[in-house]
Amino acid sequence: MASFVLKAAPPPEGSDRLGFDEKTMWHGKDISAGDEVFLFAAEHHAGRGLYARGVVSKAVRGVGTRVSVTVTRTEAASRPLGRAELRPFRNRPDAGPAAEIDHKLYRQATNKIAGISDAAASFLRGFF
Repeated sequence: MASFVLKAAPPPEGSDRLGFDEKTMWHGKDISAGDEVFLFAAEHHAGRGLYARGVVSKAVRGVGTRVSVTVTRTEAASRPLGRAELRPFRNRPDAGPAAEIDHKLYRQATNKIAGISDAAASFLRGFF
């Protein structure tokens, strides 16, 4: 099982089955059914960062760098992790998993699906 982060517009309240069609970066196109995904509500869409963890139930490659995925939400985040919490790790490659998450999600403002390292996935699991 691989792990990914997905940043998109905040989902409708109470929805446990979510659909996304996003561009991919950092091996995001490798996402497939059964993979773990950490969901971030994009701040530029009035979101507040990490809100849930889930499992990919369907992944379909689209045109170019896009992938459509269906995610079943399994857990809600128990504490905040967004742009503000990750800011101290910005541009610090020696700062470990927090720096990786900041770089992959917030270096560019776009919504995206990105692959993450085992260390980053372990770090994110600590928020549930």
